[in-house]
Formats: sequence, structure tokens, C-alpha cells
Amino acid sequence: MAAAMVPLPVLREPPSAARPGVLAACDGSDGSLWALDRAMTEAELFGLPLYVLAVVNPSPTGYPPGMVELVRQSIDLLVASMADGLRRAVDAVQAARVRPYGGELVLHVVLGSVIEVLLAATAGQHTLVIGTRGNGGFARLLLGSVSTAAVHHANCPVLVVPAPTAG
Repeated sequence: MAAAMVPLPVLREPPSAARPGVLAACDGSDGSLWALDRAMTEAELFGLPLYVLAVVNPSPTGYPPGMVELVRQSIDLLVASMADGLRRAVDAVQAARVRPYGGELVLHVVLGSVIEVLLAATAGQHTLVIGTRGNGGFARLLLGSVSTAAVHHANCPVLVVPAPTAG
């Protein structure tokens, strides 16, 4: 009988700047999966740990006083769901790679504003690898709002991974 695989643990805080690595932003979109694949290659190339970060913003506008405790269980379920999705994203990318990533891999799911958490997490990191989504207007035709903010405000070099070419 084969031993059951233990799921990767998921930390609920951002990566530490004490040990620089390659930071991959992952929201489960196709763009973030392409970026995750490239981040694995970058981490291997430089012999660095790979930190995969997903950010959950359960209430972009905040909660009225007294409501936080009422929604705590829902928030915990949302974080658990994102953690599971992050594990599946890593598994999907690993399965598609010619040679699976074998380096140090740490998963992070953090509550907060996506852009604020992502930018803060770039402090002390070697590189941020992020995909493109491009759902905005003409000014952001090639980059989404998160990747645009990262390019302009990250505290480390940013590698923006475009969608692969068709064919």
C-alpha cells in the first residue's frame, strides 16, 4: 500500500525577509499558474526558496462594528479554501513540468488588501514573479492592476510573465 501524501502546510503570514527567495503571486488564474511555473525555474536557477503567496480580501470595504466575530467562521472557511486551491495550483504546475520542482517550497495565504500585502511581502525578496491578467481599460491593456502596482512599487525586481503564445 502506498503511503498517503501529506499536503503541503500553508502559513497564514507573509514570507519573512530574513531569508530572501523567489516570491510567486498566485490566485489560481491561468496567468498566475504560468508565473508559478516560471518562479519554480527562477528559484532553481538561483538556488533560492520559493514562496507562493495568495492573498484573500474577505471584505474590501471592511465590516461594521461588531460584525468581525460574526463572520470569523466564514473567513476561516475562505482561507482554508484558498489554501486548498493553492496546493492544487502547485500540484497542477508540478504535473505539467518536464522535471518537477525539487527545491524548498513554502505556501502562504494571507488576509488583507491584495496589493498592500503583496507589496509588503516583496521587502527583502530576491524576485517577485507575477502573471498578467489585463482586465482593466486601455491603459492597462497588457497588465492587470495588481501586476501594474507590483511593477511600479515592489521592493524587489519584478518578473512579469505574459500568457504563452498560442500554438
